[in-house]
Amino acid sequence: MNLASFFRDYASGLSQVATAMIMSGIVFIILFTAVFFMLRILLRHRWKMTREQDEKFKGSVAFFHPYCNAGGGGERVLWVAIRAIQKRYPDIRCVVYSGDTDASEEEILAKVRQRFNIVLSRRVQFVFLNYRHWVEAVKYPYFTLLGQSIGSLLLGFEALFKFVPDIYIDSMGYAFTIPLFKYLVGCSVGCYVHYPTISTDMLSRVAERVQAHNNASFISRSPLLSNFKLLYYNLFAYMYGVAGGRSSIVMVNSTWTYNHIMQLWGGAAKTSILYPPCDIEELVKIPLTSDENKFKQILSLGQFRPEKDHPLQINAFYEFLKNMPQNEHSQYKLVLAGSCRNSGDENRVKNLQKLVEERGIQHCVEFRLNIPFTELKELLLQSMISIHTMWNEHFGICVVEAMAAGNVMLAHDSGGPKMDIVVNHNEKPTGFLASDATTYSSAMKTIFSMTPTERLELRQNARDSLSRFSEEVFESGFLSLLEPMFKKCDLIGY
Repeated sequence: MNLASFFRDYASGLSQVATAMIMSGIVFIILFTAVFFMLRILLRHRWKMTREQDEKFKGSVAFFHPYCNAGGGGERVLWVAIRAIQKRYPDIRCVVYSGDTDASEEEILAKVRQRFNIVLSRRVQFVFLNYRHWVEAVKYPYFTLLGQSIGSLLLGFEALFKFVPDIYIDSMGYAFTIPLFKYLVGCSVGCYVHYPTISTDMLSRVAERVQAHNNASFISRSPLLSNFKLLYYNLFAYMYGVAGGRSSIVMVNSTWTYNHIMQLWGGAAKTSILYPPCDIEELVKIPLTSDENKFKQILSLGQFRPEKDHPLQINAFYEFLKNMPQNEHSQYKLVLAGSCRNSGDENRVKNLQKLVEERGIQHCVEFRLNIPFTELKELLLQSMISIHTMWNEHFGICVVEAMAAGNVMLAHDSGGPKMDIVVNHNEKPTGFLASDATTYSSAMKTIFSMTPTERLELRQNARDSLSRFSEEVFESGFLSLLEPMFKKCDLIGY
């Protein structure tokens, strides 16, 4: 075979391969389009039949919240939002897509009453999802963000096949489900963002090769792996922005979250800051008095998640005690109270208990797990200081509650606490901010060294600054922002 013949055959082969690839692409597009529209027709038909069969059914609002029984601040937002809709629109059905298959409807609502003191006026329809494990981080040791996002799409498909709503609200941060509900079944879509799945701070940490709970040391030490992860993060951030940007209405919980969503999603005209509802009504009614007779107790209140950085609290308290006379140690106490969502959280608590023992301060530290609302309230009233150590906390409901209860607040110098909560009021401070064990320890010493009168003045000023975080303000703002969606779906008359 001569050279010319070889090139002719080679060119012919390439042409055939290219033709095959083009034809395969066309077939794929045709099949994908056909499946898409078949699914759309099927699901819309199911939605129509559901409405026709239920005479009392005037429309539905569905919340995608697979961990609705977790008992955290995000769940408070969910239940207060549902209560607000039930009050304003009594004939609208509220639906929760829940993955809590280990709890009955009655058990979930009982926990809502116990943990949040929230009583709903009417029944909520639960659509239980059997494949919540698809969105659990433990399932994806690598490429966790991508794995969880793909998993949320699969979970979203399960939700759609079980119930098709008029209005869909992602209330837990699964932005990739938003286009699914919008384009596949034509739902009116919105979301409440507690924190972005990925943020520019995360990108910066990877770029600067800073070790963190979401940036393992073997990656931060390697330039090659760090660059690869940075590329992956940037691609994911782009996809996340495209998905989240499909939402018609975006509600965010703080200035910090707003800034990041603007960078990732854009859409300033449809994005609003709506502070989460904080349970402060009863707390602010309690008269503030001098704390001179209070036990010198520091309270940590929050879920036992890695980002809450409980080890920092323990190390800061240890450093504080180390600089105090040994015979005074018994005067001080650190209480870590919060909920455990799963076995991962329980193991985390065991590791924290080991750290306390290693520091030799177990006689000064107490753990209180999954306690009811009444006990939480009692702990707040008993404590002198409340401590919060999460870096770039998106908001910090427990920070607000502690200030309402009359605690001196000691929070992290970042995120929501820095930008929205522990800010000057009437040109006076409302608490303290710190960033590491040394500055937290120093702040503890400063607070305990203040006179009861000085602390009382600060506590009162902090409480006076909290009216913007009430449940009433949240309900009013939530319904106002949701009203265009109700009008679009012809539900506003109900």
